[in-house]
Amino acid sequence: MQGRYEKDERERVDDGWLHISEDGIDDGAPPLRTQIFEERAKTILTRNNSPVIPFSVSLNPYRGCEHGCIYCFARPTHSYLGLSPGLDFESRIYAKVNAGELLERELAKPSYKPEPIALGVNTDAYQPVEREMKLTRRVIEILRDCGHPFVAITKSSLIERDIDLLAPMAARGQVMAAITVTTLDPDIAHTLEPRAATPLRRLRTIRTLAEAGIPVGVSIAPVIPFVTETWNACWKRAPRPARQARAISCCVCRGKSRRFSRTGSRRISPTVRIA
Repeated sequence: MQGRYEKDERERVDDGWLHISEDGIDDGAPPLRTQIFEERAKTILTRNNSPVIPFSVSLNPYRGCEHGCIYCFARPTHSYLGLSPGLDFESRIYAKVNAGELLERELAKPSYKPEPIALGVNTDAYQPVEREMKLTRRVIEILRDCGHPFVAITKSSLIERDIDLLAPMAARGQVMAAITVTTLDPDIAHTLEPRAATPLRRLRTIRTLAEAGIPVGVSIAPVIPFVTETWNACWKRAPRPARQARAISCCVCRGKSRRFSRTGSRRISPTVRIA
């Protein structure tokens, strides 16, 4: 019972994360349509002074992320919009359509001091909506024209689309990429990151970027005890040829694409764009 003098009010709400009946069978809930909302942001660069974060400036072209990673630390930020950190975070995406305009304005300020920008932190700048919106590409074009350094953090193969922009910047030492690889087991990856690129596809992206002369690192995160920790530990201890063979056999033999599904949750249907 809510007390009349309490400042906060709490209410249980089903945000659609699980739709399973008492007998353990999917209740047949209709597909959840991903909605894209156009937003005109007021600022585009986010700054922090944390001693444990390796960058102090970041840029996020979108709010929310359709990859649907269950461990994403950015999920609670959707509650700032009055939305659910659950399915709303991965199905109600806000596109900052004026990201390029704001970045140009910020870089033109006489007081601006250049330092590497982390592109895609609270969101994946190369999530599916980027194929249509191309906000990330516009941001990179501006950074290229200004000769401004940045690092792109992603788990999407879509970054390969922008090699024509990234390679010349890499030759000048102005860019690097970091590909997130949580695990090489496709079954675990499907559970943790249901709509992100498969582990095998990410390995191919790493190779493609490296062959293009773009410095690329691997972000092994998060390390989840008893889920990814043991597998990755065994992987690191194995001889290099064995690691390569394991990666190929694991990803090729067991890697099956099961996009837009997750046990116990609604299926995601094609995107709906809302201006």
